[in-house]
Amino acid sequence: MKDNPSVAIVILNWNTSRYLKRFLPSVLNITYENKRIYVVDNHSSDDSLTMLRKDFPLVNVIEMEANVGFASAYNYAISVIKCDYFLLLNSDIEATPGLIDPVIRLMEKDPKISICQPKLLSLDEKHMFEYAGACGGWIDRLGYPFSRGRVLLTVEDDHGQYDQTEEVFWASGACMFVKSKVFETIGGFYDYYYMHQEDIDLCWRAQNSGFKIYVCPEASVYHIGGGTLSWENHLKTFLTFRNNYILLTRNLPFWHWPPLVTLRLILDMAGCFYFIIKKETGISKAIIKAELAYLYWLFFYKKKKNHQPKGFKTKTGIYRGTILFHYFMNRRKFSALTDSKRYRHK
Repeated sequence: MKDNPSVAIVILNWNTSRYLKRFLPSVLNITYENKRIYVVDNHSSDDSLTMLRKDFPLVNVIEMEANVGFASAYNYAISVIKCDYFLLLNSDIEATPGLIDPVIRLMEKDPKISICQPKLLSLDEKHMFEYAGACGGWIDRLGYPFSRGRVLLTVEDDHGQYDQTEEVFWASGACMFVKSKVFETIGGFYDYYYMHQEDIDLCWRAQNSGFKIYVCPEASVYHIGGGTLSWENHLKTFLTFRNNYILLTRNLPFWHWPPLVTLRLILDMAGCFYFIIKKETGISKAIIKAELAYLYWLFFYKKKKNHQPKGFKTKTGIYRGTILFHYFMNRRKFSALTDSKRYRHK
């Protein structure tokens, strides 16, 4: 156990100069001493680079020659930075001064803890969890991800109900601590995702390699985020659905994923009709495009897996049923799901 492991805070930026101006001061004010701050610029067309050099000369800048997305940009940056831990941080997050210390203490105490997130709260409504990870991620048996404090589109108030430090299934890429050696060992993010679901995929593969994923609510950040998934953003909807099918195909054994993904395609296609009835045809089109894009990946791009899929067995943070049934039966809080005892938790 090191007394003061090195931490590289890596912020991915694409045309978010306004967020960097607003939130970088909070990152600079993090009290952990052995830290370095990097901004990975994904070929921005705004004034991000000029502003960084003028206003934040102590921040290291890594310039990408094109916008290669979340996964590829982080893979490249991490390959050229040397440190013990990485803190991957969205540009729209306000950090708290004590963000790093409790997480590093936890991860140093148990060598098996390879990835960890703090509590994510809403910047605009600080009494509420934030959609993108809340207080640690879970997944149901159909592959729908949810969190302690957020189930589908329902986000809870935070009144300390999930303040236990515990093992979860996935940690949010919006604010993710990861051990550098583990990131390298499991092969980093899967580039094809571009963005969305790559954090869950990374955590799943880490667990398959014998590591643990944790949430440390003693640490917290405030996130603007996308609120309720930003359904109006059809690219985000497309990537979320497409990448979730790819996630299941990559990480479930061959006997498991074909029937499950087929069922998901049918269920999500039924969801298209729901959005058509609500006259939100853009969402329906995004889901249909996602299913077609998944089939393209499956038949023309999918390669032999370079890791051993182990499914949901022995994993923590698995809901044994589907959250869809309970959600539409008005059991929309995380505690209502876990009280039903249809979950796996060590």
